[in-house]
Amino acid sequence: MRYSARDVAVFRARLLDIPVLLGSATPSLESWANAQGKRYGLLALHERANPQAALPAVHLLDTRKMLLADGVSEPLMAALGTRLERGEQSLVFLNRRGYAPVLACAACGWVSRCERCAANLVLHLADRRLRCHHCGFERHVPKACPTCGNQDIHPFGRGTQRLEIWLQAQFPQARILRVDRDSVKSRKQWEAMLERIHGGEADILVGTQMLAKGHDFPKLTLVGVLGADAALFAADWRAPERLFAQLMQVAGRAGRAELKGEVLIQTEYPDHPLYAALVAHDYPGFAAALLKEREQAGFPPYAFQAMLRAEAPEMSAAIAFLASAVALPVVHEHANVVLYDPVPMKLSRLANLERGQLLAESHSRPALQAFLPRWREAIEGIKAPSRLRWHLEVDPLEF
Repeated sequence: MRYSARDVAVFRARLLDIPVLLGSATPSLESWANAQGKRYGLLALHERANPQAALPAVHLLDTRKMLLADGVSEPLMAALGTRLERGEQSLVFLNRRGYAPVLACAACGWVSRCERCAANLVLHLADRRLRCHHCGFERHVPKACPTCGNQDIHPFGRGTQRLEIWLQAQFPQARILRVDRDSVKSRKQWEAMLERIHGGEADILVGTQMLAKGHDFPKLTLVGVLGADAALFAADWRAPERLFAQLMQVAGRAGRAELKGEVLIQTEYPDHPLYAALVAHDYPGFAAALLKEREQAGFPPYAFQAMLRAEAPEMSAAIAFLASAVALPVVHEHANVVLYDPVPMKLSRLANLERGQLLAESHSRPALQAFLPRWREAIEGIKAPSRLRWHLEVDPLEF
């Protein structure tokens, strides 16, 4: 059952005639638009809970003008060294776990692809495995290229495991702790990890989004961010919103007590408006600019959407089912709802199933709500292959 926990909370509060409090340093643009439109009340916190703590200074490192050593710039290395000398903690944020995103052969072009998904197998060097982060499929790391036999196969890109190993070589005296879903697999492990960090048993943290928000480490004064640019030009139109929220949240880990905090973000696009807003800690300005873009493009919250998805062993079956849903007579009875052409999903194959999707959109929420129950009832009457599965998601977040 797919639903938005936030929207369910708001709806239940309305039914019970009680207030509901949504709290975030980076609210969703839908919630922000509701606050600006006076549908929601807005309570703004202009200072940190600790009166002696100030917002960290955010600096951009223009990597176009720097030589990088295994993806890390010299200014970031120097800042890490300074914190070690002071006995303070640092966090190097890289939202990509594993050793490297892919293993490849330069001789024939072989790439470690998942046999069940339209994705690459990620190299996990610690346990000598190639692992799919989508379906869980894994295999041993081959000693030679499976296609041509070339023994000179290399990892490309970097993940938290590779970064941890490299930083340990650069700072052999430092206690480096990697925090991601590979190193923390249970609540007990997570609590033990947090206890070590709070107890000062780590000098440099290497982490993914698990460390991005909700944690208070008084001795942590430096946050370094690697690999943020990848989300700037993603096909998903929500990617800038997600990236800004993620970076603003991880930046908030620095300087939460008396010690001053600093954030260093490596980027090849230092003039991008998103980074300018981060430097200024200007969520309202960034949200206003992004909402203006959404309004011009006709994207939510200025349009309302539902997504019909189908999964089948063959893509042709999934697309044919979606095409049948478009052709249903009930569609023509709702002129205020637009249905787009069926297309493969971005991750078109997952766990041996081909996946397609069909977007329904309207500029009127009541019009979409009136359409969806009738459409769903009609869809249930479509004769589909036995192994085809489908679901309808309102206000989809993934495309």
